[in-house]
Amino acid sequence: MPKRIFFPAIVILLVSALTWPQRSAAQANAPVASDAPVAAEASEETVTMFPHSQTARWWVSGQSNTIFQAHPEFHAAYSGRNSFGPDYAKATSRILTLYTGLRLNHSTEVLVDIEDAAGQGMGNSVGLAGYTNLDVVRIPGEGSPLSTAPYLSRVIGHEVIALSHKTVEGDRGWMSTFAKLPERRLEFRFGKMSTADFFDANGVGSDSHLQFENWTVDNNGAYDYAADTRGYTYGFEAEYQSVAWAFRFGEMLMPKVANGIDLDWDLRRARAENYELELRPVLLPQHKSVVRLLAYENHANMGDYREAVARYKAGLDPRPIIQNTERQGTVKYGFGFNAEQELPKQLRAFARLGWNEGQHESFCYTEVDSTMEAGADLGGGNWRRKLDKVGLAVVTNGISADHQHYLQDGGLGFLLGDGNLRYGRENIIESYYTMHVWRGIFVSVDVQRIWNPGYNRDRGPVIVPGLRLHVDL
Repeated sequence: MPKRIFFPAIVILLVSALTWPQRSAAQANAPVASDAPVAAEASEETVTMFPHSQTARWWVSGQSNTIFQAHPEFHAAYSGRNSFGPDYAKATSRILTLYTGLRLNHSTEVLVDIEDAAGQGMGNSVGLAGYTNLDVVRIPGEGSPLSTAPYLSRVIGHEVIALSHKTVEGDRGWMSTFAKLPERRLEFRFGKMSTADFFDANGVGSDSHLQFENWTVDNNGAYDYAADTRGYTYGFEAEYQSVAWAFRFGEMLMPKVANGIDLDWDLRRARAENYELELRPVLLPQHKSVVRLLAYENHANMGDYREAVARYKAGLDPRPIIQNTERQGTVKYGFGFNAEQELPKQLRAFARLGWNEGQHESFCYTEVDSTMEAGADLGGGNWRRKLDKVGLAVVTNGISADHQHYLQDGGLGFLLGDGNLRYGRENIIESYYTMHVWRGIFVSVDVQRIWNPGYNRDRGPVIVPGLRLHVDL
């Protein structure tokens, strides 16, 4: 085993073992982004390899997520530089993460995470707007200047200001060391983070470790959220929390070039503003309801699809080249809707809608200008498998007319470019079954079917089955 893979795994095991003597019945937190499949009646079961203290000032945990995917041959009338290859392909990705946190006092904490990403995605992770494996965002593709060594993924300072004496249970885990929080409060975070840690989160569809794997199912595809190549940025996030509602704002750094690793630190010319209102209406007694309304505005050195096509038709460029139209301070904006609803019998439903103006180039996340998504998951308590979960989601993604013409005339984005385009919406259906094996070990089977990959009716459909091994330490 290569040393760069072996060493982070040993470190995670050693530091997690430090918590072993502090086992208690309440220590069932899984250090995973949004949803460890734990039914309330199963809270006494351990879902990590090592129990974690609920009272210590520090937090140490880890996770390993390995995804294997393959696809058979599928129809393709032609292929270009950024096409999803029509020949049989397979690929394996692996993400290791070490999560650490230290509570400095009753209101202040610092979180530091280290990540190691290895493997690859099928077809060098291009050719699909809704790519099949969210984890490959972290993995350098062919020709990438990124180092393959472990890297610092998060360094977050977190301050809580109480606005009430009454407290509520905190979600103690990899994103917080607080077991109790004021019911009404202000929270401030700054440092290196993922914008998606705080915006457009969804308890049913945001977690590629235990839930869906497609990156336009786990996130709003039309939300071109600020991030570098690996999905992280530096920024500031502030939020107000109460029982009935919350509001958050984030100011983030943008990359210097589309899907680039280097961030622009000059806020006068490049930045991203993010706004989200979260409402918690009571629609069904004893069942949680959440509605999130999102808006964002990106300022960066972005190009214009319409102008790139005009230059090509005027004979100025051999094909539409978006980079030749880039201007510093260009603005791209969009909106999102995100809802989740608990239902009886461990059933949960969710939905997303997203739109952005589509004239300016997709810059950070993926090439989607509009999206609609709906899905649900069902807890395994219904068949006496309390920690198992099954999920199903459908999503349809689209791009603007300007974006279509750009690709049709041979333009290339950072993900798409078949050399031609007979446009059709990219439609995806995904289903998974996650089975709890023992302690923190989960195994999943996942199947995706994609119509019109890369918005091209001359290609596909393609079926992508996969297997996932997830371990929470």
